[in-house]
Amino acid sequence: MNLSEYLTLDATALAALVARREVTAAELLALAQQRADAVNPTLNAIVYRMDTTATERVGSSDLSGPLAGVPFLVKDLGQEYRGFPTSSGSRSLATLVAAEHSTVVQRFLDAGLVIFGKTNTPEFGAKGITEPELWGPSHNPWNPDHTPGGSSGGSGAAVAAGIVPAAGANDGGGSIRIPAACNGLVGLKPTRGLTPFGPDTGELLFGMAVQGAVTRTVRDAAAIYDAIVGPSPSSVYPTPVPATPFTEQIANRPRGLRIGFSTASAINPDPHAEAITAVQNAARLLEDMGHHVEEVTPPQDDAALAKDFLTIWFAKVADQVAEAKRLTGATDSDFEADTLAVAEIGRSAGVVPVFTALNNVNNHVLALERFHQTHDFLLTPTLATPPLRIGATTTPALLQRASRIIARVRGGSILSRMGVLDDLIAENLGWVPYTQLANLTGRPAISVPLHWTAYGLPLGVQFVGRLGADGDLLTLAAALEEAQPWFDRYATISL
Repeated sequence: MNLSEYLTLDATALAALVARREVTAAELLALAQQRADAVNPTLNAIVYRMDTTATERVGSSDLSGPLAGVPFLVKDLGQEYRGFPTSSGSRSLATLVAAEHSTVVQRFLDAGLVIFGKTNTPEFGAKGITEPELWGPSHNPWNPDHTPGGSSGGSGAAVAAGIVPAAGANDGGGSIRIPAACNGLVGLKPTRGLTPFGPDTGELLFGMAVQGAVTRTVRDAAAIYDAIVGPSPSSVYPTPVPATPFTEQIANRPRGLRIGFSTASAINPDPHAEAITAVQNAARLLEDMGHHVEEVTPPQDDAALAKDFLTIWFAKVADQVAEAKRLTGATDSDFEADTLAVAEIGRSAGVVPVFTALNNVNNHVLALERFHQTHDFLLTPTLATPPLRIGATTTPALLQRASRIIARVRGGSILSRMGVLDDLIAENLGWVPYTQLANLTGRPAISVPLHWTAYGLPLGVQFVGRLGADGDLLTLAAALEEAQPWFDRYATISL
């Protein structure tokens, strides 16, 4: 097999070739490494290479599993690999070596995937872009001047560029779906608790964060989620695993679905015309497929939801900063100014706003449940704008210096009075206002690549489903992939 052929095959096809002994895992690894060597200097998608470990793995006799021999990358956040650092995009953790595999990484390995690197992420995964000071920005393979999204931006860029057919990702506010939308990929955010954290914790962000992957094809997404779903000993509660594997479910074709679509957002009242077009085109395609599609009013108050989401998120960042300091002795200079500002707002707010925000989650769940009493899926843009240019949301240097001073003197109330929270909502969620709904409510959602802009950039659309409707979302995505195939579209850097 040569590199050109490698680029035309998804993980499922590669695994089948290995199983039939038409190609070896070592040959596939060499091709993935060759591709990484060629494009990663431009993309900055991979921040740690693990070539020796991967070579030893493909040389062993016990490589087995449904995806045996397929090259793979994991995210440098929440997907720890024993013996290697997990920096979480932060200088404060850059040398902290993992003592054991995370549960999801162990399941990737049990499936036979060959992990040879870790991918770039913003500091603590706290942004929808991937531009950490530690590693520098990742770039979009479709146009390197633009972001591949975040926080799984390195994984998204690596898959879109053909380094690997799929890569590990996780999602606490859109971090699987945003890079999927930016890079022309499939990104499923699963139901709360369906995929495992651990072994050190049962869930993160009160269940808002989930583990997963970004892939080029729906069948690869189905195969990877089949391999990783299910509780672990550290799980908070048992989430029912689908009785029928996702790889079997996607062979079905849904009929007569009732889908409500909306592009409205209080956070961004003027979404880009391309985002609106993406949803309108998807709605027409669904109607042509025999489904009932209608425009609806958003079921949730997304301005209130955004405030609740960030209140919880900021408290989490404050905890992450404190934990990093405890683990490594890091000082404020080891964190980005934006991180310190967010952490200080979270610390100074106290427990009452966080408790109120968590209580408000019930309101958002009930609002979405009322919608699902009459509709199978909610269709929205995944992004309110095409992928941003690199540096578009960089905080001005003067404000960064001010944030560091205010954080040092514990002046979180000053930041609040300065309107920093409102600015962060507008700047960081303004271009991605649609994704947090699924995280707060624990519902599954998927981004599928049905639209490319006039400038050649991908712009996905999102479907949100009922609790436990992961298989239904994948089945719908498979039908859409069949109706409007996207696999043969290559990013410019792949030509």
